[in-house]
Amino acid sequence: MNNHCRKQTVLMFPWLGHGHISPFLELAKKLSNTNLFDIHLCSTPANLDSVKKSLENECGLPSIRLVELHLPTLPELPPQLHTTNGLPLHLMPTLKQAFDMASPSFSEILKTLKPDLLVYDIIQPWAPVAAAALGIPAVVFITTSVAAANNTFHVEMLPDNRKDIERVIECYTNSSSIILVKSFKEIEGKYADCLSVLTGKRVVPWLDSKATGSTVFVSFGSEYFLSSDDLEEIAYGLEMSNMNFIWVLRFPKGQKEIKVSEALPLGFLERVKDRGLLVEGWAPQTRILGHKNIGGFVSHCGWSSVMEAMKFGVPIIAMPMQFDQPINSRLVVEVGVGVEVVRDGNGRLRRENVAEVVQHVVVSKLGEVVREKTKEMSAALRVKGEEEIDVVVKELLQLCKMEG
Repeated sequence: MNNHCRKQTVLMFPWLGHGHISPFLELAKKLSNTNLFDIHLCSTPANLDSVKKSLENECGLPSIRLVELHLPTLPELPPQLHTTNGLPLHLMPTLKQAFDMASPSFSEILKTLKPDLLVYDIIQPWAPVAAAALGIPAVVFITTSVAAANNTFHVEMLPDNRKDIERVIECYTNSSSIILVKSFKEIEGKYADCLSVLTGKRVVPWLDSKATGSTVFVSFGSEYFLSSDDLEEIAYGLEMSNMNFIWVLRFPKGQKEIKVSEALPLGFLERVKDRGLLVEGWAPQTRILGHKNIGGFVSHCGWSSVMEAMKFGVPIIAMPMQFDQPINSRLVVEVGVGVEVVRDGNGRLRRENVAEVVQHVVVSKLGEVVREKTKEMSAALRVKGEEEIDVVVKELLQLCKMEG
């Protein structure tokens, strides 16, 4: 059968975090829409349940097949915790251990499916090795910023982070001739060039875009839980800002049930009831950011959140917490699409700073520069999106040995 006549099968294999799965799913939809690829997305049942729901809610989408990866059940880690979503922080090393232990199962999936291409994430260096053993090309897809990816090569390897950094670098080096990044040249061109030099691979960006107003959306991602100090200062800061807001609050699973009213300052809910909406657990972030009334996004600066804010033209009130977030926050400030709430000398957030930055970014005359820059970036993204997915499709088809 002529290779050009059939669709190429692509297996997408993200790490078990929602912040990783959602960009993989976004790329899967884009590739599926071209009608050139049959897409399979592999994850644990705990993650695929929510993916299934999200796919069911989007009518008329090309089908993306879901492939279950079963992790061994470790004493502290029942199947419902085979996801980082709501996972208590102390169980993260156990989840990584279970994930590594599932590598033979993943090899079996590869043998059964025989995909033309594997697109994998940065936590599983064994995935491209398993693919190579079967002659399957594999491409790493980086869901953090390129700036943060570069930083991996310059971080001091201390005993407690050496293993993680080594496995990430291994994932880069095991990638076929390209590295896919969820970014675009206008914001990270120089960092992409640098990553290309460090890894010896070509860096291929992709993305796409929409619109803006004056309510603030507040969300810190699905894997970070605010300390009681930060929660209190943010609450008082939002109250002092006098802005309308939607705040998504999350607490770790498996701990004693925390009542929202008990976690927040006394009387807070009553005082903000006319202008504040508190949502516990989950909210449709892209739908909210795309709404014309949203004028600012209080964010931890996880990369997917940064890209979504720029896509919808929403300026960022940056409050980085961990991992790549401080680097992403610096990038947001450097590009001019947001302002960081700087912590004091003791590393604490201050309510006055929170209120001041929220007002500055969303309504003050001085913040107009940030708001305009964000609109420009959103427009640039809209133009770049389709061009870049075309480039990605061409590159992936070449790796599937369809061209050249």
